[in-house]
Amino acid sequence: MTTINKTWLITGCSSGLGRAQAEEVLKKGYNAVITSRKVQDVQSLADQYPETALALALDITDQEQITTVIQQAEARFGRIDVLMNNAGYGYRAAVEEGDDEDVRNLFDTLFFGTVNMIKSVLPGMRSRKSGTILVVSSIGGRFSQPASGYYSAAKFALEGMSDALRKEVAPLGIRTIVIEPGAFRTDFAGRSLQGAKTEIADYAETVGPRRKENDKSHGTQPGDPQKAARTIIEITESEKIPFRLLLGSDAIQTITKELDAQKQELEDWKGVSLTTDYEQ
Repeated sequence: MTTINKTWLITGCSSGLGRAQAEEVLKKGYNAVITSRKVQDVQSLADQYPETALALALDITDQEQITTVIQQAEARFGRIDVLMNNAGYGYRAAVEEGDDEDVRNLFDTLFFGTVNMIKSVLPGMRSRKSGTILVVSSIGGRFSQPASGYYSAAKFALEGMSDALRKEVAPLGIRTIVIEPGAFRTDFAGRSLQGAKTEIADYAETVGPRRKENDKSHGTQPGDPQKAARTIIEITESEKIPFRLLLGSDAIQTITKELDAQKQELEDWKGVSLTTDYEQ
């Protein structure tokens, strides 16, 4: 067993990929600080591994709580080797329908909460010149669909920040990996999905099919969370790592199609793009 991944801190462990990750990390024999807004949602898992698991309440939009969790984790295990930023939820609304408070809450969780977690573990990782930061994004961090404008905007922001982060911390011995899952059989399209408070009829054809009440994907998604969790562990144990890691056959198909379309658009409009330089 390598020592680089000895202690993991995972956010959003009450269900889904975060829960699966916590289970697989503990099965592997690593230490794990498993967190959820309500500690009772993860306590039963921690009780199965009294020597290597620490269950803590954590709302990643609360900086005071983040600081406390980091202190407790270091007091118990001495260090944090892997931070997995998994906490989050889905939000679907047409851009025009997006409620200001809902959108700000979404960004506070998906983007600013993740940033605050990263900033809080970096001092320790910098001092040791080692560490791995995992950022759970989405295929929605590469392209967007009707109803997902705000969710994708938050994930795009995460990926842009992470791209800079990896270049800043790589010389310090710290690794950054963005995880881009496709559709996995979790609560994402069920309990964890929120939507617009007010719906506009003109968007019935574009946004309508993807509203929570019309989404029939819950429970039928192709991705297996346990397999994803095991794959993520294997990647963090490897010397060679990707910056972006797609998970799932649907993710590969979707992003390949998107990248092909982007490349074709670049070629189609390259002539126009080249007309904007100063004349030599």
